[in-house]
Amino acid sequence: MRALFPEVCAEITVLGAHCDDIAIGAGGSLLELCRANPGMRVTALVLSGAGTPREAEERAALAAFCPKADLAVTVLDLRDGRLPAQWDLAKDALEALRRQCEPDLVFAPAAHDAHQDHRGLAKLVPTAFRDHVILGYEILKWESDLAQPTVFFPLAEETIREKSDLLATHYRSQHGRGWFDHEAFAGLARVRGVQCQHRYAEAFNAPKLTIAAARSSAAKRK
Repeated sequence: MRALFPEVCAEITVLGAHCDDIAIGAGGSLLELCRANPGMRVTALVLSGAGTPREAEERAALAAFCPKADLAVTVLDLRDGRLPAQWDLAKDALEALRRQCEPDLVFAPAAHDAHQDHRGLAKLVPTAFRDHVILGYEILKWESDLAQPTVFFPLAEETIREKSDLLATHYRSQHGRGWFDHEAFAGLARVRGVQCQHRYAEAFNAPKLTIAAARSSAAKRK
């Protein structure tokens, strides 16, 4: 499968409804992107968890998942599981964040996600980031909501192992949940790797992409 490489990736924005959503859905991609682009600006917004132990987990985890990045993290205190009733607050937060950044990539929940908080945030994202590449990440959980992704980010086995280790280290509040272990994370990554002819991958749904013709090196020399 041919790969398309972004012309520039100097800034990304990552969005989550809950602490750990971003790391579960795009943690491997964050590790590789940040290492490939030292000093890259990463702006993160998480809608719930502020003032609880989960906020400390999230801040430490995102720092680990974004090595050598210029990282800014905002964690809000919206009620977990009640985003539809807090629509205006979530919308205002997203609009405020948008005024602070101009990302080359946006990682956010996927629009088909069965969790109402994930799905609600996904619906809001295009209203604020109207002219951006948005990649909707997937989170394996008990709802049968996995869809066929359209974008794949191949990952080395070492990256998948590091992702699982960091998740286990930083999100101790989630230990014991049936979907929170290395087998679940690596199993989904292995399936997505098969689908893009690599060993492992994270997968995303992109609602819209624009492709431009780039001149070849030979053409530029003429």
